[in-house]
Amino acid sequence: MSKFKISFVEGASISKPSMFGGLNYAFWKIKMKIFMESIDMGIWDAMVNGTFVPMQVVKGETVMKPWSQWNETEKKKAQYDSLAKNIVTSALNMDEFFRVSQYSSAKEMWEILEVTHEGTNDVKRARKHTLIQEYEFFRMQLEEETMADVQKRFTHIINHLTGLGKVFDKEEINIKVLKCLDRS
Repeated sequence: MSKFKISFVEGASISKPSMFGGLNYAFWKIKMKIFMESIDMGIWDAMVNGTFVPMQVVKGETVMKPWSQWNETEKKKAQYDSLAKNIVTSALNMDEFFRVSQYSSAKEMWEILEVTHEGTNDVKRARKHTLIQEYEFFRMQLEEETMADVQKRFTHIINHLTGLGKVFDKEEINIKVLKCLDRS
C-alpha cells in the first residue's frame, strides 16, 4: 500500500460538463454557462428564461399551440429546455441530482441550485455588499504576500461578485490592481 495520497483533479472537456458535488458553486456556475453557450446559445437562454412554449390565438384567446402544428424552429426552441436539463443533471453528483430531479424545467432546476448554494435574494444582496466592501478596501495584506497570492485573492472577489450580478468596467479593475500593487 502506498504512503502517498495522489489527488486527481478533473480536467476540462468540450464534450462533458464539469461535475458539481456541492462545493465551489460560483466556479461551477460560470463553467456551466460557458459550456452551454458553447453548444448553443439557445440552451443557456432556456436555462435563464424557461421552456419555450409555442402559442397561438384561438377565438381571441392565447393558448398553447398543439405539438402537431409546431414548425421546425418552434420544435428546436422547445428542445433547448430538454438539452439544458440533460446537461445540468449530467453534471451533478447523486445528492445534487436528487435535489433538482423533481422539477420539470431546467430553469427551475437552476433556480433551486442557486438558492441552495447562493441563498435567497436577501442573502445574495448581503453577500454582494460584503464582497463590494472587500473589493473597495482591497490591499496587499503582508509584505511577504506574493503577486500570485494577491491576484488569486482579487480574482476570487471579482469572480464571486460577477456571479452575483456585479458588472465591472475592465479599466476600473486594472486601475484597482495597479493601486493595490503600489506599495509606496
